[in-house]
Amino acid sequence: MNIMRRIGFLALAGGMCAGVHAAEGAGSTYAAGADNFLLAAVPPPGFYVLQFANFYQADRVNDDRGDAVPIPGFKLHANVTATRMIWSSPYSLLGGNLVAHVVLPLVNLSLSAGGRSQTKTGLGDITFGPAVAHHYSPNLHSVLGFDIVAPSGVYRQADMVNIGRNYWSLQPLYAMAYTDPQGFNGDFKATLNLNRTNHATDYRSGREFILDYCAGLGFGAGWVAGVSGYYVHQLSDDTQHGVDLANTRGRGFAAGPALMYNNGKGWILTAKVQREFGERNRVQGNALVFRTSIPL
Repeated sequence: MNIMRRIGFLALAGGMCAGVHAAEGAGSTYAAGADNFLLAAVPPPGFYVLQFANFYQADRVNDDRGDAVPIPGFKLHANVTATRMIWSSPYSLLGGNLVAHVVLPLVNLSLSAGGRSQTKTGLGDITFGPAVAHHYSPNLHSVLGFDIVAPSGVYRQADMVNIGRNYWSLQPLYAMAYTDPQGFNGDFKATLNLNRTNHATDYRSGREFILDYCAGLGFGAGWVAGVSGYYVHQLSDDTQHGVDLANTRGRGFAAGPALMYNNGKGWILTAKVQREFGERNRVQGNALVFRTSIPL
């Protein structure tokens, strides 16, 4: 099944980002590129709310060689606001403290292609899971976690686009953060995305490895500036009816300038512009992403 036959199944990636994958399985359920600085620096015990806003647009779909597919009138616009609620517990586990979170995304998605168009708005697929946070020093932190993506978004097989995936995903992850208000700041998050089967179509998207990253310099008064983005590599073919589908593996890279302000009292704002490069079997576009952290 080539990309032109599968273009009608494009859909928004679950969670907080607006990445889109040209596959029947609607691409990745992982929100690549949504996070920024301090992505592994879990705050002290308490309840916290992180609010994300993502504005994404694209006018290009790439095939498995990275070449643009000639789709007349292709335009994609996605606006996502997502609320992540975090409980940093006082309980110890594996030498760190137990953490739990849930992500609730609200999605507005518009797609035009080949003389057709459709717009959808609603709740996307919800992400939740436990983690263990370690603090090795005031500067060095890590998180070991396991996220689950639930198919809570509305899915209709005959529709042009969907904001729900109609399948579960399991996401083991490991992240580290190094922070210095007057020096180097660096973060990464490595995630393995294990997709289950869409039983409406008997289609299963392949396993993915995703690396989120950011690096920058602190220059005082709570400000950090640098670069942030992601790398995605699909490790296995998509399958349908138990048969591997050739040339369906996605790959992509994104980078762009990033900025953070931290008032030192728990309120943090990050912003970045993100451009996608060298996408394969994926839509290629640009995003503007904001994140704010609010202690309760």
